[in-house]
Amino acid sequence: MFKFILNKIVLIIPTFFGITLAAFLFVRLLPGDPITILTGERGVSPERRAEMVAQLGLDQPLLVQYFNYLLNILQGDFGQSLSTHRPVVEEFFERLPATLELSFFAILIAIILGVPAGIIAAVKRGRWPDHLLMGVALTGYSMPIFWWGLLLIMLFSTQLGWTPVSGRLDIINYYFDPITGFMVIDAWLSGQEGAVKSALRHLILPSVVLSTIPMAVIARQTRSAMLEVLGEDYIRTAYAKGLPTWRVIGIHALRNALITVVTVIGLQIGTLVAGAVLTETIFAWPGVGKWMIDAISHRDYPAVQGGLLFIAMLVMLVNLMVDLMYGWINPRVRDGK
Repeated sequence: MFKFILNKIVLIIPTFFGITLAAFLFVRLLPGDPITILTGERGVSPERRAEMVAQLGLDQPLLVQYFNYLLNILQGDFGQSLSTHRPVVEEFFERLPATLELSFFAILIAIILGVPAGIIAAVKRGRWPDHLLMGVALTGYSMPIFWWGLLLIMLFSTQLGWTPVSGRLDIINYYFDPITGFMVIDAWLSGQEGAVKSALRHLILPSVVLSTIPMAVIARQTRSAMLEVLGEDYIRTAYAKGLPTWRVIGIHALRNALITVVTVIGLQIGTLVAGAVLTETIFAWPGVGKWMIDAISHRDYPAVQGGLLFIAMLVMLVNLMVDLMYGWINPRVRDGK
């Protein structure tokens, strides 16, 4: 098991350096430059512009800039935002709880709806429930997030008035200092009547939108895993022994299919954190995704590079945990069989 863990950790090292290079090059491919954004339309004198370029180190060759950037990262220095002049680390982790809270509720919805849908589709293979559920899953997977989000806002927020349009809390009626950064928990800790309900109402639409694609993936993978397990000899033996259907499906089949399902769920968690950008932008959710969009629009090199790197590190950490869990569940994987 130790060798299996060590191999997985070693693979992260070249991936990490590859991501730093990709993040560094990505921001420099964007049109425009940070000096123009900082100085505005009126600009500054050529002498002052050259001075600002030198201060930011943008006058050096790209290779030198990259190695300086890499050296600073290895020392724990991710730079300061060009827009706010605050450390990138502080800004990222200040907004991370909002993204994690949104991602948690999204994956919760995806699991609660996706796993049962996959089980039902597998059990009813070839019949109308199977076609209906997999058709819905395919539609959800193919649906553009920005269109789906705006559609839900128009229906449930504008027309029906059931949910708020944006934000994390009704700040007109509730205010409290954040303790954990997770709005539902902070609302509960504040003791203000109705605060938790307000936080949950703000979470509903963005969580549903963000959960759509993971829900479809989980449903389809659960169906595939269940179909594979249901064709095994021990399932036919269980039926032959006269065991009730719910026991065969819910215990014998699902327990073995969960190896694949857990892996898919873990990978989707990493995808959610990285894919919250559009959802947070549509719903003005003050998380990492919206912060990244703002940083890109301002050509804030340190913020964009740091944000990309932190998000990639989170995804790698989740994938590592999934690999380790998969190896723990299935001993043949960690033994290299």
